[in-house]
Amino acid sequence: MGVAIETQIKLEKSNDNLIIANSNLKQVNESLETSYNMLEATLAFTDEGLITVDRFGDITHMNQKASRILRLTHSEAISRNISDFLTDKSFITKALNCGEPVSYRETIFKIGKSEETYLLTIRSTHSQDPKIIRGAVIRIVHPDKINALASLRAGSQAKFGFNDIIGDCNEIKKVKGIAQRFSLSSENILLIGESGTGKELFAQAIHNNYCPQGPFVAINCASMPRSLIESELFGYEGGSFTGADSQGRPGKIELANGGTLFLDEIGDMPYEVQAVLLRVLEDKQVMRVGGKRYQEVDFRVVAATNRNLLKMVKENQFREDLYYRLSVLRISIPPLRQREHDVLLLCQYFIHTYCDKTGRSKPQMSPAAVKKILEYNWPGNVRQLENAIIYAINITQSDVINVEHLPYEMLEDDREFSNDKNNITETEEILPLRVWEEAAIKSTLLKSNNSIAHAASILQISKSTLYRKIKEYNIAL
Repeated sequence: MGVAIETQIKLEKSNDNLIIANSNLKQVNESLETSYNMLEATLAFTDEGLITVDRFGDITHMNQKASRILRLTHSEAISRNISDFLTDKSFITKALNCGEPVSYRETIFKIGKSEETYLLTIRSTHSQDPKIIRGAVIRIVHPDKINALASLRAGSQAKFGFNDIIGDCNEIKKVKGIAQRFSLSSENILLIGESGTGKELFAQAIHNNYCPQGPFVAINCASMPRSLIESELFGYEGGSFTGADSQGRPGKIELANGGTLFLDEIGDMPYEVQAVLLRVLEDKQVMRVGGKRYQEVDFRVVAATNRNLLKMVKENQFREDLYYRLSVLRISIPPLRQREHDVLLLCQYFIHTYCDKTGRSKPQMSPAAVKKILEYNWPGNVRQLENAIIYAINITQSDVINVEHLPYEMLEDDREFSNDKNNITETEEILPLRVWEEAAIKSTLLKSNNSIAHAASILQISKSTLYRKIKEYNIAL
């Protein structure tokens, strides 16, 4: 009887332990299920394709993005081998056999009847023994995403819009209006203007008005070595030439896919490269140096030059067919000497911008300095004017910019100004009050962000008077 009772007690304790163990196992299963669901949600949330394979390369799992890339459902892809989709299988074999990592390898995927380029990153998974490889995780990224990040890191982005182009004269307002209309078209644009007139500023404004989300890739054709311009434009495959990256590199045209390619100083592009560029513009396909296949690209060209391309065409220095391909829409940007009414406005803008950036007090310009600035021819245009103002701000020791504070090249042919700022000679004409009044109103409106109430308060006049002056001087708000 005692043995039976003892046995019954042990059975009841075992049952209690089993109940506790079953409860713990249920909690573990629920925790595992929650973790699995969280992992599934995380994998579905990412915009990159993720595939797991076993040590033979058979697919064991994939997220929704990978399914869309391979154009297969999850059940259709499971147990298929990853090498079925690759043209180059050697690096997959090496990664699975040796555990050798692969980072952003450009690979051609066989998807249905087509071939598409993607970037692959592979990391092997191991058992407790690091020498035993159980499988691998593969990440698939479209090159456009990496190209966009590379362009952003390289500073290839458009920062300016049409509102950043300062000017109230009729000439610049007319050009801005034309550029805004042209920007809505997908045709190529040729910007013509002297050095320093702001051609890249217009190019960025056109880009931001047309495709602000796309990349803006700028190339200065004059500063690029002739031996490198082809590989820079079109890219190259690995091992194409001595010193080339072993994995190859995309060219500027590929990086500009979905955006704008800005070709500055297009007149300096080597003649032999012009023919290849023309072919790309016509076919919208690019082949890398040393490559064997074309890649579809979609971009818009905005070219700029300070040279007479039509004259270069007649002298056989520039291809005629490329000229007409680039100049579907032409914009001529006026030089600063033709924008007399904008000179003082630009001066005030550069003073406010530079002093706000550096924390300096904003100096005023003396009548003699204003006269000299208005009389100067400005061969370097707006860029030279900006540099002159920055130079004057840094060299003056007071709150006034005098003639002697202007750069040397502005004074070398003019010796009638005295170095004594208090000595006003008879050659220093007093400018008409209208010039000062108009400049003061424009500068104040600029500073107050076109707020009539704020500007009137600064100028110490009524709002009605300010409106009347704005109408009188034809100042655009």
